[in-house]
Amino acid sequence: MTPEQLRIFVAVAERGHVTRAAAFLGMSQSAASAAIKALELGSGVQLFNRVGRAVELSPAGRRFLPEAKAVLERIAEARNVLENASQAMAGSIAIAASQTIASYWLPRRLAAFQDSHPAVRLDVTIGNTRQVENKVLDGTADMGLVEGRTGSDILRRARVDVDRLMLVVARSHSEVAELAPGLPDISSLRWIVREAGSGTREVLQDLARRMGIPFDSLSIFLVLPSNEAIVQAVEAGAGAAIVSELVAGKAVAEGELRRLPLALPPRDFAVISHRDRQPTLSQTALKSFLQTETNPGA
Repeated sequence: MTPEQLRIFVAVAERGHVTRAAAFLGMSQSAASAAIKALELGSGVQLFNRVGRAVELSPAGRRFLPEAKAVLERIAEARNVLENASQAMAGSIAIAASQTIASYWLPRRLAAFQDSHPAVRLDVTIGNTRQVENKVLDGTADMGLVEGRTGSDILRRARVDVDRLMLVVARSHSEVAELAPGLPDISSLRWIVREAGSGTREVLQDLARRMGIPFDSLSIFLVLPSNEAIVQAVEAGAGAAIVSELVAGKAVAEGELRRLPLALPPRDFAVISHRDRQPTLSQTALKSFLQTETNPGA
């Protein structure tokens, strides 16, 4: 039984699918399958039941999962102790970031951090806010960066920046009815939204709640997995969307999109980490850098 086998076992268990787990881990499906088979043969225990193309944990696998996670957490803690004992800014940091942050806010800041700490390797994965939160909770990410709310009370959360949002339609979109000056009738719009669990979708849900409109009553025309796809769909005239200024500001400035007069509250960009895991020196330095860096690359 090796740490790598445990890491693959946990990834497959959480996703219920060998191929998806392999893609997440950046390895081939055959290598992931071989690791699971070796773990089962070595222990003499069947950990998964094969159901069609998917897999589900056997009773023994369900009992083993929390133990496997605990071992991986202890390995990570041992690594942190060694890094801290060496007093060296080195090693790797696994970062999970939501899409808006990862695509528009984070890259310049990570480049600036690595200029000062070239021995630190930064590994970034992208997901929505809920996925990022789960990665930090299960230890597959050392820290996360999100723009949406997080639900767990065992996460530390610190603001690193403020994001501004806008409601946009295509430049050729017809005039939108208003309930009052500066308050578009969102019930009259056809909406393009991100998937459940994303911070951007959460903003529209909050807006509907404040206006006393059930979210499910809105005309949701498209659900798309990325900000870029949403902007392209809006430009094509498919509907309206709420997006970050970081995402759509250029298209608005160039006249490809039209911004509707709606005052949306700003939202925080936040760094999250697990309360019960001791950060390495490198992780502490990166968190501090992200909280104080305001003009990377200047």
